[in-house]
Amino acid sequence: MLRLIRAHQFSLRLHQYRAMGSDSLLQQLNNCISEDQVFQLVGKNKAKLSVKHVGCAMNVLWQFQKEKPRLLRTIDYIRNHPEFLALRILAENKIDFMDDEALVDLLYNTLRFNVEHHDSLVEQLVIEGWRRLARFDMTRLSKFSVCLTDQQMHCSPLMGKIADTVNRNLDALQDVRILSVLMISISAVISQKLQDRLIEKAESLIDACESMRFNDIRRIVQFLRNTKHDCRSLLEKCNKVILEKYSKADVENLSIVLGLYQALQFNNPEFRLLARQRLTEMIDSCDDSFGFTKLFAALGPYAGPDVRERLEAGALLMADELGPHQVLVVAGTLEEMECRNQQLIQKVASLLHKYLDVYRPVELAKITQALMVLHCQNPELYTQLRKLLISYLQVNVIPCDVSILIRALAMLPLSRVNDTVISKVAAVLPQCNLSDLNALAISIVKWVRSDHLYQQSTSGVYGKLLQKLNHCAYQRIQKINDLDVLLEELKYVSGDWLEEILLKETMMTCQRLIDQVTWTNVPEFSSFLTRTNYLCTPLLDKIASVTLQHIQKIHPPAVYAILLLFTVLNYDPPQAEQLFEACIQHFRPHLNSFEPHLLVLLGYALAIGEYFPEDLIKTIFSVDFLAKLDAQLETLPAALNMRIRFRLMELNRAVCLEGPEFQIPWFHDRYCQQLQHRGNGCVSTLQQQIHQMLGEILGGISYAKISVLTPYYYALDFECILDKNKKPLLHVDQNILLADLAKVQWGQHSQLVERAGLPPCAQRVAVEFLDSKAFCKNSCHLKGEYAMKKRHLEILGYHVVQIPHFEWNSMELSTKDAWMEYLRRKIFEKDTQS
Repeated sequence: MLRLIRAHQFSLRLHQYRAMGSDSLLQQLNNCISEDQVFQLVGKNKAKLSVKHVGCAMNVLWQFQKEKPRLLRTIDYIRNHPEFLALRILAENKIDFMDDEALVDLLYNTLRFNVEHHDSLVEQLVIEGWRRLARFDMTRLSKFSVCLTDQQMHCSPLMGKIADTVNRNLDALQDVRILSVLMISISAVISQKLQDRLIEKAESLIDACESMRFNDIRRIVQFLRNTKHDCRSLLEKCNKVILEKYSKADVENLSIVLGLYQALQFNNPEFRLLARQRLTEMIDSCDDSFGFTKLFAALGPYAGPDVRERLEAGALLMADELGPHQVLVVAGTLEEMECRNQQLIQKVASLLHKYLDVYRPVELAKITQALMVLHCQNPELYTQLRKLLISYLQVNVIPCDVSILIRALAMLPLSRVNDTVISKVAAVLPQCNLSDLNALAISIVKWVRSDHLYQQSTSGVYGKLLQKLNHCAYQRIQKINDLDVLLEELKYVSGDWLEEILLKETMMTCQRLIDQVTWTNVPEFSSFLTRTNYLCTPLLDKIASVTLQHIQKIHPPAVYAILLLFTVLNYDPPQAEQLFEACIQHFRPHLNSFEPHLLVLLGYALAIGEYFPEDLIKTIFSVDFLAKLDAQLETLPAALNMRIRFRLMELNRAVCLEGPEFQIPWFHDRYCQQLQHRGNGCVSTLQQQIHQMLGEILGGISYAKISVLTPYYYALDFECILDKNKKPLLHVDQNILLADLAKVQWGQHSQLVERAGLPPCAQRVAVEFLDSKAFCKNSCHLKGEYAMKKRHLEILGYHVVQIPHFEWNSMELSTKDAWMEYLRRKIFEKDTQS
């Protein structure tokens, strides 16, 4: 018995020794301090390498690379090393013996070394992963999905299988990191129902988690961008976490979030300001081209003059170190910054010229647009660009790519095209969506103008091409049976082509699909109708009805788009008061969560419709809010910045005139004076014609003042003064008129006190010519902002005479005598308002 015990103990020691001996190689691999040490061990022990050894070697090799800065990584050296090839061969022979974790880890690490996707090892690992998919836990499944995403398999049947697995196991999933990875991976293949479930799950996990990582939240925001889902509640929750964790984010992740927010049209001022501050602090520490390019792209468009100067100087110093992709990023950022640093522009242009053969067709189009916006003077570069664009165009058959290439060609100076290009456009037209057709229409119009300039003989060809393009557009609109698809294709379609060619047909289709108007697409549909200026009462009534019925489901900031539609078009649907009141009550509890600039736009939209909610007005004109707005405006693009400032002025004016009980002061004098100085002040031929006629009617040119500024800086085409007997009076000096503003007195229940400088019972008459912009596209219905101006002028004591263009240019008024009689009747008719 004792011998048996001793023999058993010996066998145990021998087994332990052998195990330690067999693991010693594993221990040596884990103790390596360089890639070359790993390769030496692999080379000496090929015959001994087990599945664990191969997996460990691949993992150690990637960990070495992962710890290095990007510029110091030696991915190509590792991938091309003979022992790395040996590892791949060994791995491929041992796939059947790998457990699930080893299989997925090996695939992940292999792809990190940029091994070709069609490599036999990669293909075998993917196939084996597909076989085992049903038994993968959610951790393995998320990592496997990342590998498929790396291989551009977003829409593959295998990704569909993963989406199905996620759908079945979603309720049990409690890890935000795993959920966020899976959301990104399967975003291209999920149904609307699963999309909604994922969003609901993400919201619940964010609410439940006490601590979250920046990258997990960033991926959820990326999911919203990928799916184009406007879930503001989830976005705001993500933003709250991002604001807490932003100080731990690097340049790359900050730039990614800024880009995602821009794509989602989520202009959160607090994050922009914090990101700008953090990125500014990083400028001096970004001493490699990769990091600097990311920082330049993220910070450049929002930087102040001093920081912008530092960035441009840094870009010049680092320019020669930039690779092709980095130069492209810098060029796009310079375009966004509207840079005028010619030295930097020329340097970037020379680098683009150097790398031109490397870029893909879409990138060439981006380069063309950037160079044109930057007014770059480089004929040789443009010549080479044109050759490359045409060569890509000849072999490309994808409609979207063809439209992008054609648009880029049309941007180039001296844009003249040959029969090959025209034939390519004609061939692809039937396959294009409305967005692509719009881009092609714009390009063809440019060619027509160029053809006229250079007196070529292809204008007839262009005419036939446009005719075919319009026919394809009509057919596409008529065949669309999904309102959401129509809205998506029309999202970036605007301008003359839509208004003059497609608008009527589009509205007929919208009316045909009217039953598809739901609370989910009401905001976007409203925005589209506002852009068109088309008054279609059945559609407006439907939007009002759906909004009233589902107001609690609509995200509060989205209410702005709906209200703007009705006030801009100056249309009151049935139950108009109930609609406006329901919308106001819906957003009222959330005023503090609105982005400052959106609150200004909302206030202006309501002011057009004569709605002035006290809490909204008091919020906007509080000192704290205006300080926050000023801070946000620094981070907005120049065009949006100017628009918001102008709308704030208009809202300030409306509140002063229509809501004196709020006792909000008028504080836009200096701003309006600056706008006045920037104006061109030119007088049109039509204005001169009407001015001359007014002089003849009133008894002299001095009785009619042209281009007049009123108190609160409304611009009038003409002004005259009539006494109590409707007799014209000589016009008061302009300076006296503006000085009258100081005599305007407001009280709790007061009316405007009549301004000094006029005889008793005399009245000012404002004569306004209204062109087509003042009316809805398809009718003589006056738009809201022009109705508001008339309202305000009457409060200021004017009798307002509006001259619609369709009356002035009618057949009835085709002679000077008819025009004179028309003006006389308009000016001297009894003023029912006074």
